[in-house]
Amino acid sequence: MKKYSWILAALPLALSSVSCSEDAMDEVNKDINHAQDAQAKFILADVITRTAFSNAGGDINTYVSTYVEHEAGVHNQLFLAETRNGAPSTSSTFNNPWGSVYIALKNAKLVISKCSVGGPQAGNDVTKGMGEVLAAYNLALLTDMYGDVPYSQALTLENKQPGLDKQEAIYKEIFALLDAAIVNLAGRDAHVSGAAGNHDLLFAGNTSKWIQFAYGLKARYTMRLLKRSTNVQADMAKVIEYANKSFTSASNEAAFAYYDSKNLNPLFDFQWSRDGLAASQSISDKLVQRNDPRLSRVFISSDWKQIANPAADTLMAPNGATTEIQYYYNTSAFMFAQTAPTLLLSYHEVLFLKAEAMARLGQNAEPVLKEAVKAGIVNTERSVTAAFNAPTVLGYGGLSAVSSAITPAQADTYFDKQVKPLFAKSPLSEIANQKYLAFFGASGEATEAYNDVRRYKALGESWITLANKGKFPLRLPYGNDDTTNNPNVNAAFGDGQYVYSENVWWAGGNR
Repeated sequence: MKKYSWILAALPLALSSVSCSEDAMDEVNKDINHAQDAQAKFILADVITRTAFSNAGGDINTYVSTYVEHEAGVHNQLFLAETRNGAPSTSSTFNNPWGSVYIALKNAKLVISKCSVGGPQAGNDVTKGMGEVLAAYNLALLTDMYGDVPYSQALTLENKQPGLDKQEAIYKEIFALLDAAIVNLAGRDAHVSGAAGNHDLLFAGNTSKWIQFAYGLKARYTMRLLKRSTNVQADMAKVIEYANKSFTSASNEAAFAYYDSKNLNPLFDFQWSRDGLAASQSISDKLVQRNDPRLSRVFISSDWKQIANPAADTLMAPNGATTEIQYYYNTSAFMFAQTAPTLLLSYHEVLFLKAEAMARLGQNAEPVLKEAVKAGIVNTERSVTAAFNAPTVLGYGGLSAVSSAITPAQADTYFDKQVKPLFAKSPLSEIANQKYLAFFGASGEATEAYNDVRRYKALGESWITLANKGKFPLRLPYGNDDTTNNPNVNAAFGDGQYVYSENVWWAGGNR
């Protein structure tokens, strides 16, 4: 905007001059220094960045981290979210991510269009496949959070007030996009403009990893639809099949790892500027119950010291009963993880999906669960390390450590002594709880924990115990850009209280 501020300032003067022709005005507003039509691979880089920073790791993840009690809200909007006072049902709360997801979705579809037959980069099938994966990802995020949403009539300038598509139809489109992507990613980029290369900020053009990403998402979304499954055994077998075709290690996972001293992890960015989150008593209690080695690693006192024994600490924030106050309660270490990557899909999530599917089929999921737990602990340590090495935090003296990183041997012992007995008693319960604990972090995975909690509830499974006795938000309210301008969205929004009473379709609701 700064670049064109002189044009905006000069415009009233130009309009008042009778000697200034329309042709001259047209020339004033031309940007002669930049191409007017960006190539698909350049747009792809923007879609990946927006998807990771704003959509997967941004406001949605921050707010729902309080709903699933990974964090506790203690100030301003997050305190209102914690106490269920206005924010969870207000159209302004999630307006920014509502718009951002639509921008990412529109640009992903633009990548697809440019690389399709008749498009300016037709023949770039691999880049098209990347766009299809990202379109599926953002479309799923949109409908998972908001339910029925404008889609088939949206993303164009022709229809200013598009109607809402049913979530069931949207999910069919999600799978169609992923299936098409898998085919296209096995092709090549034949157009003279060339492959995405380093503009692919996830995998640097590695098509095998993109295909693994697509299959992992198919596993995620097949599990998401479990409540609506007409053949649970067949669908669980599909989850296992897709997981087997997905990531084989954490080095393959879909990680956006471009954060540094200026480009900030979104959770760190929020907390550093607003200090609205505190350490959740609920998740601390869960770690204490399991004698989990992460317990002595993941909490920080208000004077920036790692807490060795959170079980004896009195400054964890009580979920649903916090006092609105800043710089008082403990926080999670993840609030300081300035450079921790955002994970669009992690290796440990794929393993947890496989373990759950195996358990539902009566198969022995223990070895897969053990690998999932260990991978989750490794990711926790990655974020804790990022917190202790955060450039901005070090500039103020840094955090004080009192414990050492969890070793593979300690992770093995934890699984064998704590996790395995609980798994033997109730496999699905322990898989769910270990997945929930693995999602606690700076990687943007609270959103998937929120999806899981709603999915379990829909199945009548209360695996995750939440301490907040307030109303649980079953979905997010539509953004006010559309509740005020689109009568179709406005009618669906009503007074916003539906977020507490109406499940999304895949959780057994009607919209």
